[in-house]
Amino acid sequence: MLATDAAFPMKNQDDLIDLAMVSSYYVDVSPDRDVLRSKLRGIFSADKYKCNALHRLLARVADGMMLITTNYDTLIEQAFKEIDKPYDLYVYPADNAEYKNAILWWEHGRQEPEKLKPNDVDIDKLMGRNVIYKIHGSVRMESEKWDGFVITEEDYIDFLSRMNSRSNTAVPPAFKSFFSERSFLFLGYGLKDWNLRVLLKQIGLKKRSLAILHNPSEIEKTIWAERKVTIHDLTLEEFVIGLEQEIGADGGPRSNAASTND
Repeated sequence: MLATDAAFPMKNQDDLIDLAMVSSYYVDVSPDRDVLRSKLRGIFSADKYKCNALHRLLARVADGMMLITTNYDTLIEQAFKEIDKPYDLYVYPADNAEYKNAILWWEHGRQEPEKLKPNDVDIDKLMGRNVIYKIHGSVRMESEKWDGFVITEEDYIDFLSRMNSRSNTAVPPAFKSFFSERSFLFLGYGLKDWNLRVLLKQIGLKKRSLAILHNPSEIEKTIWAERKVTIHDLTLEEFVIGLEQEIGADGGPRSNAASTND
């Protein structure tokens, strides 16, 4: 859609679905960045998009869980609200110039965020709570002033350079410390994108983790293995059905037969 709107000159399908490159071109041929921001807000704030079975499953099983997403939509939040389950929300402001050197924190029940310096994020506030961390920005349904998007090639370079800087204004030190003690479950993430590979290297996975990825390429298998991540070749739909069958309708384990590797 962005390629069509911007009359993107490349016609190869691989180029047309390269969101970072197309978005960069979109900004280059637009009067200013706000044209892209307005277009994205129109897409991701639309009421027609509803949370699905995966979002609802994650919300149902969350119990002191951190969910990290690179998506801009609010579908995970919708799923938590459907069942009235509390969560804190942290958002990297991305291209929001006014708050770029901060992290936005919506403590559960608050309508306005607290603007924190990255070094001021309290790791104790992450413990025992459900946390949704939107690492590449987010749309905010109630007000566009909180919108932010890491989407162009330049955005990704800026984000990764901030991760690597001494001040590290991209990922707060408390989050990196929190990550280092935990295993991850990656849902649908491929490693063909260079920016995700660099992000994982910067985070530094220390514990064995799992990835649900359908039909992974040989390079993805190799890179995941190097990062101590075991791939389960499933679609996300298959994963949801299997896990729902395992935990039962009430959210509790159906049996003690499943191993920790399942």
